[in-house]
Amino acid sequence: MTFQNPKQFFLDLPKWILICALIGILSGSASAFFLVSLEWVTQFRIQHDWIIWLLPFGGFLVGLSYYYWGESVSKGNNLLLEEYENPKKVIPFKMAPLVLLGTLLTHLFGGSAGREGTAVQMGGAIADQFTRLFKLENSERKILIILGISAGFASVFGTPLAGAIFALEVLYFSKINLKSILISFLVAYAAYFTVEFWEIKHTHYSIPVIPEVSLKNIIFTIIVGILSGFAALLFARSTHFWGSLFSKNIKYPPLRPVIGGVVLAIAIAGFGFTKFSGLGVPVIVEAFSTPNEWYDFLLKILFTGFTLGAGFKGGEVTPLFFVGATLGSALSTVIPMPIALLAGIGFVAVFSGATHTPIACTIMGMELFGIAPGIFIAIACTIAYFSSGSVGIYKSQIVKGAKYKLYQRLNPNF
Repeated sequence: MTFQNPKQFFLDLPKWILICALIGILSGSASAFFLVSLEWVTQFRIQHDWIIWLLPFGGFLVGLSYYYWGESVSKGNNLLLEEYENPKKVIPFKMAPLVLLGTLLTHLFGGSAGREGTAVQMGGAIADQFTRLFKLENSERKILIILGISAGFASVFGTPLAGAIFALEVLYFSKINLKSILISFLVAYAAYFTVEFWEIKHTHYSIPVIPEVSLKNIIFTIIVGILSGFAALLFARSTHFWGSLFSKNIKYPPLRPVIGGVVLAIAIAGFGFTKFSGLGVPVIVEAFSTPNEWYDFLLKILFTGFTLGAGFKGGEVTPLFFVGATLGSALSTVIPMPIALLAGIGFVAVFSGATHTPIACTIMGMELFGIAPGIFIAIACTIAYFSSGSVGIYKSQIVKGAKYKLYQRLNPNF
C-alpha cells in the first residue's frame, strides 16, 4: 500500500472532499432512481406475467442499443477494472443511461439478473466525468474509478462500509494509497445518505438465533464455506461459458439476446420457473425461514448465466445472494445449525468466492445481519474465497494477495 506526501495530501483534501460530495450525490440519486424504476418494472411484470413471452423483443432492444450506441462500453464492470489497471481514456457517460435502460428492460421482461453491475457502472461513468472538469492525471483517474465503484455499490445495497472496502479490494488492495482509502469511505457514505434522503428502502434480513462458537459449529461453517466456494466457481464459469458460446456461434450481436430470450421465455413462462426471473428477492427472504429445494441454487446459476451470457444487462451480485441463501437454506436439512444463519452465511460467502473480496463480504454480512454472527461469516467468506478457483465473475480482475500465492504454489503457471 502506497502513501502520499502528507503536505500534498492535506493540500488536495478540499478538492477531493468536493469531488466525493458531488459523486456521492449524483451516484446516489442515480441509484435511487434506478431502485424505484426497478421496483416498478418488477411489480409490473409480476402483475402481468404474460409479458415474459416478450423477452425476445426486450432482448432485441437491449442488443440493438449496445450494438449501435454502446460498443465502447459493452464490457461493463470489466471496463472499469481495465481502466483502473491501465488508464487510457475517460469512460463515456453514455455507459450510465445504456446500462440503466438495458437492466430495466431485462427485468421488465423477466430475465434473471442483478442490479449491482448497473449501479457500479453508473457510478463509474459519473465519477470519471470529473477527470476533465478538474483536469486530473491518470493516477488521479484511478481514484475516481474507486469512488464510482464505492458510491454505486454502497448506494444500491445500503451497505456503505462494504461498498468502500469492496471498491478497494476488487481493485487489488496493495496498489491503493491512503487518500483512496479515506475518500472511498467518504463517497460511500455520501451516496448512502443520498439514497436515504430520497427515502428509498433496502431489503432487511435477520438472523434471530446465533449458536455458540464451538468446534462442531466451526467445522459445519467450513463445510458451508467450501460448498459456497464451489457454487461461486460454478456461477462464474457458467456466465463465461454462455457468453463465449453466444459470441462464437451468433455473429450478429443484437440477435444473441433475441435467441436467448426465446429460450428463457419458454423455460420461465412455459415451464413455470418464474421464481428464477428478475432479482428473486422474495425467494431470498423466504430462504431465511423455509428450507429450499436442493436444486434451487443450481437453477438460479443456470438462468442467470444464460441471461447475462446472451447479452442481457444487469449485475451478478443479487443472483449470487440468491444462490448463496438458497444453498444455505437447503443445507439446513442436513446441517444442524439455524436456517437463517446458514442462509446468511451462504448469502455473503458465495459472493466472496465469486468476486475474490472476503473482507468486503465479511463486513457486508455484519452490516446486514449484525455483529453476532460475524465469526461464522468471516470463516465462511475466507474459505469460499480460497475454494472458488482462480477465475471470478469479472474477467479483468487481477487476483493477488493470499489466494494468488496459494494458487501459484499449487500451479506455478497460475
